[in-house]
Amino acid sequence: MKKSTFIIFLALAVLKIQAQDYLISFAGTGATTEIDTIKVDNLTSGATVILNGGDILHLIPPVGIVSLDIANGTLQIYPNPMTEESMLTFIVPESGNAVICIVDLSGKTVYQINTLLSRGTHNFRVSGINHGIYFVKVTGKNYTCSAKLISQSNLQSQAVIKYVSSEDNTSGGPLKSVAATIDMPYTNGDQLLFKGISGIYSTIVTDVPVSSKTITFNFVACTDNEGNNYTIVEIGAQIWMAENLNVGTRINGSLDQTNNSIIEKYCYDDNEANCDIYGGLYQWDEMMQYVTTEGVQGICPTDWHLPTDGEWTTLTTYLGGESIAGGNMKETGTTHWLSPNTGATNSNGFSALPGGLHSNTVDFYNLTRNAYFWSSSEYSSSGAWDRDLGRSYEDVYRYSSSKAYGFSARCVQD
Repeated sequence: MKKSTFIIFLALAVLKIQAQDYLISFAGTGATTEIDTIKVDNLTSGATVILNGGDILHLIPPVGIVSLDIANGTLQIYPNPMTEESMLTFIVPESGNAVICIVDLSGKTVYQINTLLSRGTHNFRVSGINHGIYFVKVTGKNYTCSAKLISQSNLQSQAVIKYVSSEDNTSGGPLKSVAATIDMPYTNGDQLLFKGISGIYSTIVTDVPVSSKTITFNFVACTDNEGNNYTIVEIGAQIWMAENLNVGTRINGSLDQTNNSIIEKYCYDDNEANCDIYGGLYQWDEMMQYVTTEGVQGICPTDWHLPTDGEWTTLTTYLGGESIAGGNMKETGTTHWLSPNTGATNSNGFSALPGGLHSNTVDFYNLTRNAYFWSSSEYSSSGAWDRDLGRSYEDVYRYSSSKAYGFSARCVQD
């Protein structure tokens, strides 16, 4: 009898722990204490919400299939399941370009549109989706919302997403002037990525909450000489860019980058849009600005420098060693990485993107498959150390490569 009582007590205790909910508030420090917005990604479940700087995040246990209020920055689909058509309704927190896409369970994009949206609520009609389960995703510069769509249609037709209507609700929605408490489903152990934005500043913090707490964003200036501002992340004792460097004038892949007082870059497939997503590709000498001193500023912003081979090793050691650090560094999902994106957790917010490479022999190669990052440390007069990450493994590989290759670049704070 005592044993049964103990088992019941233990079961109730476990349920109580798993049913625990947490309140997460936010603060800013460094260059500013103000916070405009916070984007929260649950890296484990894929859920996303957007908050005002004064809002409080309420992490609640998921119960069945959770459908958040549209005001919380999520995507609503009605009816769902759909037969012939459904309505997509979502809130855009800022004006700008957005991508709306429908992806099947294999990861194949069924339909996608690019559109310019103003801040507010938007309605789109989706039709022509064959029988099955899909994911609908809306992605802007600083926000993402997604939802599952079940289609019961047996019609063999063309998938279509069409604009229906918009509503300017700048006085409401997820960007409110009055602080609010925003719910988000959370299971103990989920990895959360918080991106705080304040004016030109943008900082990432990752955490696995086990109680109510305050997340503090350390806002640090990271602005190149063209005025581009980069998201930053603190990992151990280092502060890194959480984006690939994208500075300079694009030149064609058929040309070499030269010492001509102009920062030059390659964009994959000579397409500027690829630089906007994956950053520029730089030959080693161009990145270093034609000096060979490791740790030099090179093309980095003021007060930042190109990481040495030793600083890369410090990073990968902190992230568990070369055999698993690549997974901890890679952005999760298959929006930018080709499937299977093995081991990707982005556990510390480095958010590595697969920018591929440029070579005089193969031109451009391996976009969405591999990330190649230069160090500022020479291997020889013609080679330098780099770090490579891939879609099908979680390792980080340390190689010595020809300085003539065009690789991605990250900077680390002085």
